Amino acid sequence: MPINIPSGVTVTLKDNVVTVKGPKGELSQSVDPSIIVSVEDGSMSFSIDEKSEVPQKQKQAFHGLYRALVNNMVVGVSQGYKKEMELVGVGFRVSNQGNLIEFSLGYTHPIFIQLPAEIKVETKTERNKNPYICLESCDKQLLGLVCAKIRSFRKPEPYKGKGVLFLGEQIRRKSGKAAGAK
Repeated sequence: MPINIPSGVTVTLKDNVVTVKGPKGELSQSVDPSIIVSVEDGSMSFSIDEKSEVPQKQKQAFHGLYRALVNNMVVGVSQGYKKEMELVGVGFRVSNQGNLIEFSLGYTHPIFIQLPAEIKVETKTERNKNPYICLESCDKQLLGLVCAKIRSFRKPEPYKGKGVLFLGEQIRRKSGKAAGAK
């Protein structure tokens, strides 16, 4: 499947490194030599080099992997990615100064995390609503990694549903000891 390159996005290929530049930023990805990348008139396609000595199954896996990674880069520099999270729990708070986020998640100490410069963060705390974090970036891999790190500070638990959740996420709830004793 070819990748359509939107207007305003430039793709350069040099020494098996694909660089994508757009209005939201610039990303680059090295591609295995067993994959041939070709860019022509507004689209980009990937094909397998049959002459390489990599096993066929590995070449097929690389083909899908690099196509998906470069497609995520093209979408990221043109539209960007956005992840929204909320903190569910009594006394849970979040605030930020630039890219430094401070969490109060029921531990004896606050948790601080310094985000990379590529990620923009916005936090909101409104009365009678859960604290809210919005993370935006052009790099999907980095954004997912940061969200996983934030979620690991207080994973959602199934008994009370407290923790750091993605916005709109449903937690499978369990009944406590009392329901099993009957």
